[in-house]
Amino acid sequence: MQGDATELVAAIRHGSLSAAEAMQISLEAAARHAPLGAIAYLDGAIGLAAAQACDRERQSAPEHFSARPFAGVPTLAKDLGGPFRGLPVTAGSRLFERNGGGADSELASRFREAGFCLFGLTTSPEFGLSLASEPAIGPVCRNPLDPTRTAGGSSGGAAAAVAAGIVAIAHATDAGGSIRVPAACCGLVGMKPTRGAIPGGPSFGNHLAGIASELAVCRSVRDTALIFNRLSGNARGPVPDPSPIDFDTGRLRIGLLTDTGPAHPTEGDRLAAVADAARALEKDGHVIVPLAWADFEWSVAASGRAFADIVSVNLAALIEAAALEESRAEPLTRAFARRGRTLSATALWKTLNDAVLVSHAVWGLFDTVDCILMPMLASAPLAIGSFPSDHADTDLHLERMTAFAPLACLANVSGFPALTLPFGQDQHAMPLPVQLMMPMGHEPRLLSLAARLEAEGRWQHRFPVAGLPS
Repeated sequence: MQGDATELVAAIRHGSLSAAEAMQISLEAAARHAPLGAIAYLDGAIGLAAAQACDRERQSAPEHFSARPFAGVPTLAKDLGGPFRGLPVTAGSRLFERNGGGADSELASRFREAGFCLFGLTTSPEFGLSLASEPAIGPVCRNPLDPTRTAGGSSGGAAAAVAAGIVAIAHATDAGGSIRVPAACCGLVGMKPTRGAIPGGPSFGNHLAGIASELAVCRSVRDTALIFNRLSGNARGPVPDPSPIDFDTGRLRIGLLTDTGPAHPTEGDRLAAVADAARALEKDGHVIVPLAWADFEWSVAASGRAFADIVSVNLAALIEAAALEESRAEPLTRAFARRGRTLSATALWKTLNDAVLVSHAVWGLFDTVDCILMPMLASAPLAIGSFPSDHADTDLHLERMTAFAPLACLANVSGFPALTLPFGQDQHAMPLPVQLMMPMGHEPRLLSLAARLEAEGRWQHRFPVAGLPS
């Protein structure tokens, strides 16, 4: 597997590697992989200080140290979301200056309590408005598996850093596929949790009308399960915590979708990977239930409209509330803000009402199946420059994103958990990702199925984790 965070923390806990040594090796890897553009801001001093504090705790309070599941593991926050104290987020934009860093969000506090040692921010497109991470202020983030291609967005920097082995795991956010698309591009595991499972406070407000969530991009399903279990629950947000679900390993009805419609077709090798994953689960006794594009068509289209309207209105409101100098933003960002300002209240109300109907429609699907297995990306990761932001055509940009990841927004708008993982590679050695979606609160079962697919061994990471043997 070429290592993951669980393996790295074991090395630190057993004394074969100190936290400070792990951090120093990560910093060296960051310098070595600088041409990838994965890291937008780096503070080695803050990282080493955190690592040294972990090493001192290991000596002075070993029980407390051992209780932290990621004790001493170097990691990076995304330049969007959080915030994390001491790491000045700019959302990939000239509209903010890199100073300060604010107080920790609740999620940031949980990251630190879990034992992570943060030392920088990963590259994001301006305000997360793209499925590529190429902000005008730089750096341009490239895919470690093929630097001519995108690492995805908006958590592209996080995915590039993890795939390259700079860190074993990294903070990420997802409002329209922004965890899952980069994970799919880079051969990683990415999960968008159930709405309300992860804290967004204390300053979340309406947090993009509930479509956004935060977690991480990971190199293994076990890392995803470990960080989700540590960070989730007691979110104290605008929706209640998901109710605990009794988990069993019995026979499941796996809904299989291998069609994304004539407007945004998915390439054959990607559909074949989804079908292969279904056959693997069928061998375990699960029942495969074919699903038709007609079952999804309205919900997918409504999800895309909801994403567009919600991010546009949110951006317009942010610019006004923070008195930002909009003229300094990228042309596409300015166009989305104009779109938000011109959207009528009745149009926005219809969008939000349709979002509720999307959730209801997906619940209806789960009356007949226990899990949905579907494509994640319609094609291999696209070339650098495929999502330009030097224009004002928001409809064109949204169409390009939908064509690349037709099913990405469905989980965000409906609120359901969804996970992507690689299940093979194409003729160019790029990952063939699949996506699993389950009812709200079913993350344990979702992660169990993902682990079963991962155990097939159809994907191996190209780069070792910094600090672990290659």
